Amino acid sequence: MAAGRAFIKMHGLGNDFVIVDARETPFAPSPAEARRIADRRQGVGCDQLIVLEPPSRAEADLAMRILNPDGSPAEACGNATRCVASLAMAERPGPVTIETLAGLLRTEPAADGLVSADLGEIRTEWQEIPLAEPQDTLHIDLTLGPLSDPVGVNVGNPHAVFFVPDCEAVELGTLGPQLEHHPIFPQRANISVATVIGQDRVRMRVWERGVGITLACGSGACAVAVAAARRGLTGRQVEVVMDGGALTLSWRDDNHIVMTGPVATSFTGTLAS
Repeated sequence: MAAGRAFIKMHGLGNDFVIVDARETPFAPSPAEARRIADRRQGVGCDQLIVLEPPSRAEADLAMRILNPDGSPAEACGNATRCVASLAMAERPGPVTIETLAGLLRTEPAADGLVSADLGEIRTEWQEIPLAEPQDTLHIDLTLGPLSDPVGVNVGNPHAVFFVPDCEAVELGTLGPQLEHHPIFPQRANISVATVIGQDRVRMRVWERGVGITLACGSGACAVAVAAARRGLTGRQVEVVMDGGALTLSWRDDNHIVMTGPVATSFTGTLAS
């Protein structure tokens, strides 16, 4: 099914994507095909496979379907949203609205070639994360090794943010998968460890649900920004520094979160059978 399909490889701060434009010719890869394409040794290699489709809603310019490397669907991806927006803006300059499983995401060009994306309203109630049982999402009752007391945030997908003295020292490759699949998260969760380094700056590392450790995670950066502001550790506008670089996050008074950052094209190609 995938053979002969053109793709473009893009990334936002090293968070990389294989993007297939299926707006004219449908493309519906099976989970096994998505896994093969995402494989970094036997496929193209990516953190997510992105399929562009015609929108079902009149307000949207296009639709974006997201598949993780394990073949599972993802509701939202901030860095992919900015990459897709940049492609659409090259076709028609100006703001672009993208339809996703998480809703309509509005994007616009920013200064110096950057792209801004409004990832929508932040949700913080326990049933919105979701959690398996009622509890305070500002202090989730969860401990694993040196990690405890996370903040729960939903940015179109579920996140748990652990604040630690030094996120570099956390064995995220060991703890991340256990926390992702913890029973408290019925839909699993993205796991971030974060260290506040100033009133407007936070360092973070992330274990993405269905992916693993990535160089950057846009929705994860949003979750960290919101979690830090909810805890009173920072203001509502911060720079979040990840392994692949930094994003600027603004949690607006209307409860929407807006991220601004760079995008880049790696190469183009054709999928083989």
